[in-house]
Amino acid sequence: MEAITRILILMFSIVLHEIAHGWTALRLGDPTAKDRGRLTLNPISHVDPIGTILVPLMSHFLGGFLFGWAKPVPVDPRYFKNPAKGMAIVGIAGPITNIILALIAAILFRVVFLFDLDASPFLVHALVYAVAINIVLATFNMVPIPPLDGSRVIIPFIPREAARVYYQLEPYGFYILVALLYLGLFRRVITPIYQYVAGMLLGF
Repeated sequence: MEAITRILILMFSIVLHEIAHGWTALRLGDPTAKDRGRLTLNPISHVDPIGTILVPLMSHFLGGFLFGWAKPVPVDPRYFKNPAKGMAIVGIAGPITNIILALIAAILFRVVFLFDLDASPFLVHALVYAVAINIVLATFNMVPIPPLDGSRVIIPFIPREAARVYYQLEPYGFYILVALLYLGLFRRVITPIYQYVAGMLLGF
């Protein structure tokens, strides 16, 4: 039951993450995600067989951080007045959404204990998982390796030629991520951030 709860929270969080990208792109003038039916809470529209199913299951059973990703929403930067700035805003919308979800879960967690509510252990654990999972998602996605969101956010701050070379890494981004995960470098970076932020939000 615990595994199912964590995976369901993860799926809900990554679906909202992707919807945030698409909704922000729409606000900036790009209707691509809307036209392709990606601004929906229906998880079937967002499922990536590897990122939404295989990776969460593997990360759960291997005992590491529970994380994953949904099928990226399509974004066409040609609709933006400033493509680099537009992509940065669209990129950061996902992690910001995860931070908001973590804050909401943390507030509910604190309300339960502040008012000494007779909440079930299941609810308390679910709120803690929601905080943890969304902190990990926000932190992981801000790593500046293409195609993660962090790579979109830094583009306006680097020279155009450097950005062009930088994006040539994108076809190899998945393999770079796998190598860093295998070497444990992400754990060394994400663990201190997660422990600090989660402790601050939950009062541990």
